[in-house]
Amino acid sequence: MPADIIIHNGSLITFDEAQPQAQALAIQGGVIAAVGSDAEILALAGPETRLIDARGGTVLPGFIDSHVHLFGGSVELDCLSLYGVRGLDAMRAAIQPYAQANPDDALVFCVMADYGILGTGHTLTRHDLDSILADRPLAMFAPDHHTVWANTAALEATGLLQGGEVDAGSLIVMGEDGLANGELLEPGAYGPILGLTRHGGREMLGLTTGKDPEPPATPEQRARDKDVIARGLAHCAAQGITGLHLMDGNRYQLELLTELEAEGRLLCRCEVPFHMKGTDPLERMTTEAPAMRAAYRGDKVRCNHLKMFIDGVVESGTALMLRPYPGELGANGNTGDEVFTQEHFTACCVEADRLGFQIAVHAIGDAGVRRTIDALEAARRANGRRDSRHRIEHIEVIHPDDIPRLAELDIVASLQPGHAPRGHIFPPGAVGQYLHPDQIAGAYAWQTIRETGARVVFSTDWPVIPVDVMPSIRAAIAPLDLGPDWPDQSQSLMDTLASYTRDNAWVEFNEDSKGRLQAGMVADIAVLSHDLTALAPDEITQAAAMVTIMDGAVTYQRPG
Repeated sequence: MPADIIIHNGSLITFDEAQPQAQALAIQGGVIAAVGSDAEILALAGPETRLIDARGGTVLPGFIDSHVHLFGGSVELDCLSLYGVRGLDAMRAAIQPYAQANPDDALVFCVMADYGILGTGHTLTRHDLDSILADRPLAMFAPDHHTVWANTAALEATGLLQGGEVDAGSLIVMGEDGLANGELLEPGAYGPILGLTRHGGREMLGLTTGKDPEPPATPEQRARDKDVIARGLAHCAAQGITGLHLMDGNRYQLELLTELEAEGRLLCRCEVPFHMKGTDPLERMTTEAPAMRAAYRGDKVRCNHLKMFIDGVVESGTALMLRPYPGELGANGNTGDEVFTQEHFTACCVEADRLGFQIAVHAIGDAGVRRTIDALEAARRANGRRDSRHRIEHIEVIHPDDIPRLAELDIVASLQPGHAPRGHIFPPGAVGQYLHPDQIAGAYAWQTIRETGARVVFSTDWPVIPVDVMPSIRAAIAPLDLGPDWPDQSQSLMDTLASYTRDNAWVEFNEDSKGRLQAGMVADIAVLSHDLTALAPDEITQAAAMVTIMDGAVTYQRPG
């Protein structure tokens, strides 16, 4: 039969060792039917075949972003971004017109507010936000989504002004006046604020609780939630993305994604985790997680991994460190906040492994990473070695002694190049001030980890940074030079592309069906505007997706 689609005149990166390069490929019935030269493949065309001229651009397997928060990222496409804004005057100039343009919002909500947004060394408080907007609730997310700052009206509306009890690892920071000062650390503290957003906090439930909306979402709310997720999926497809690994999960998101698939609006394959919180009893995992996995086993919507947080982030002093932070962040011997007790965390890892789940753990500080490695090692001792492909997410600071343990224990390093201070997105000097000099060698140690033989996969953690692929590739292959104290961790282009495609297919146990341009593989493909191998590393962001194909169907085509 003639091909449904032929892509020709391309510079194919196939990740097929038997045929690493080619010019063209043919798609039939949602599967790659043939890969070869233009002459070979064009001979397979029929009168109804759609021809896509790649114009010499790179053609490669569709990008898979292996760490995103789809629902929240989709919602935040419509929120006011304060990225790059500095100082109260600039904040006021951005926020007040936005508030006036959205009079019906119960909460004026902003995102991407840097920890140093005031530019004075002063931490943002409710009083600062009151000076911008006093008569309506106002709140803003830090880029890492581990801190929210809220004004007095928002704190009053949520009952947080007087403080209150929060989960372990979370904190309502109190002021000298005995009232909350507006800084809310971690989901257990800021969860009530999110309940005021346009989507009633449903967009973050998979992160804050791992449970479903209560009371259940109304039909109108479900429709609104699906529409915003559909918009987010279209935004991902426009980057050449064909697959997503969500790192927050509940049945509600799985239901919405399944409905979107039935409606023909699911433009990316989605893996959704069971989210286990540090406050959850072990029995919740044992009774609920297998049932959730069994209910969602499709090739486009699937539950296969289990997500946990062991710590917070460096900038707020909540990432777990082996010794107190330097300076004020280390006051009173602060080494970060324990989200799980180690005993409970280890028990959870052992049980998740016994149940056959792939485990993904947010671990950022060197103590958090060590505790995670220790717990995964304990799971292997308890249950025996298997092809688990357990993952540690972020690994922003790791003790050099622990780096070889990743490969030894077959632990996958799930990294986000754009998060690093050398990644061109965040201020280059921000994180370094919170680390001791001897910790720098193990900070964002991408290449050091790769050279030990550990498997490395790349992602964005959208909406912590944009889901756009090319800026993250630039962060990996052309990182900033931060001086002699920071070892060069530059990645090669081919390693980077593999970690965004082939290896992300592998880490989701789908290496036999996708991640390569090879006959018989599913047709998940990205056609780019440029030949990536011909661009200088620091010019890689000139390239963009021209056409995205998922399961043999075009999900994005660049206008013009």
